Parts: sequence; C-alpha cells; structure tokens
Amino acid sequence: MTIKAVVFDAYGTLYDVQSVADVTEEAFPGYGGIITQVWRIKQLEYTWLRSLMQRYQDFAEVTRDSLAYTLASLGLQYDEDTFARIIDKYLHLDLYPDALAALSAMKDRKLAILSNGSPGMLNALVKNSGLDRVLDATISVDAKKIFKPSPAVYALIEEVLHVPPAEVLFISSNPWDACGAKAFGLNVAWIERVTPEAMALACLESETLPPLTMFKILRTQMDELGFVPDHRIHSLSELPALVSAQRS
Repeated sequence: MTIKAVVFDAYGTLYDVQSVADVTEEAFPGYGGIITQVWRIKQLEYTWLRSLMQRYQDFAEVTRDSLAYTLASLGLQYDEDTFARIIDKYLHLDLYPDALAALSAMKDRKLAILSNGSPGMLNALVKNSGLDRVLDATISVDAKKIFKPSPAVYALIEEVLHVPPAEVLFISSNPWDACGAKAFGLNVAWIERVTPEAMALACLESETLPPLTMFKILRTQMDELGFVPDHRIHSLSELPALVSAQRS
C-alpha cells in the first residue's frame, strides 16, 4: 500500500521539549534540569489523568498546571512574569535540526501534525518555526476533548486528511504514542533517539542518576503494551527514504 500521508507528533518528535532547559535554568539557577524533567513527566501524566477522569482541559492549561506543580513540589517561589516567561518557551521550542529538510523532501505526500497541543499553542509553534510552509494541516486533540492515546484522537487523521489509516505513516518519538497509533491501525515509525545500550552506560557512569537520565529511562524506551511499531528509525532524516520505499 502506498503511503499517501505522513503525520507527525509534535512535542519530542519535531520539536525538542528539552529546549525549555535554558529558560528554566535562567529563572531558577541550579534547578533547570529537575524542573525541565518533572514538568514534562507531569505534563504527560496530567493528559492521561484528565482523559481517564473525563475532565478535559486543553494542553495550555495542562502545561501551566504541571509547571505550577513542579515549582511547588521543589519549594520554588516565583512571580507571574517568571512563570509566563517559562510558559512562553512552549511557543518557541527548538525544531530538531533535520526536521525541515525531512518534511520538505516529502512534499509529494500530505504532511500533518497530530498533537496534544491546543490549537493556539500549535499554530504559534508551527508559525514560529517555519513549518507552516510545508504542512498541509495541524491537527489538535482539542477537536475531540481527549488526549492521546485515545483512539478518537488518531481517527482525526482520516477525518481531516481524508486518507485511510492503511495509507498513513505516523511518526513519533514517544513510545506510548507509537503504541497508541499502532493499536488504532496506523502504520507507525518510532524514532528511537536513545538506545537501551546508551541508557545502561549512562546508569553505570553515575551512582546518582541525573534528572535527564531518569526522564529518558521513563519516557524514551519502548513500552511493553503489546504493540510494536512497523519501523524503528533514529532520526527524522531517515524518513524520506523510508516513505519512498513504501510505494507499491
């Protein structure tokens, strides 16, 4: 089956969520690393909890709440300007260096983002990074008022792009997202940016695990959920060749 649409997760896949570390460290010297990792872990946790509770709030609210939790849990005092400056970084996350070239090389297919992000967050991020020039659609879970990995979210791809799941390649570096997309019936490529071998070495190098190492253990290794992605790649730059090879 020919792949007619290539759909990307945003946070952690096209955009580097670790790029908030500069602003968190600037605001709270010595705490930037732990803030960055706890914030992201709680951000994801809150999406799953809100979905299960059926108490949806958009990703902008989730992002604010998870940052507030993080700062409170570390006993850090802050003013409104500091909080707003940190939050604003989510509208200016760093694009992975190979992202624009990879997407530009696949313009013969429909290209889209499917993300937990709220429409306002995503539209600003896409425009600020220049991806608005190559994307055909930016799809937010807000249309369904539930977060990934709900099947209702992945169904948005066909609703918006009018391409059936069998002709879609979904790309994510988040293992839980890759599993959710595969369970729904999409073709899936998982970006394995951190190997288990690298994690084992990192653990051996320090008696006390740094926050980033712990984050990578929890959030970058393939989950045991009974679903395996169709393709395992290590960077976005591998995608154009992979997609071309899917022609029937």
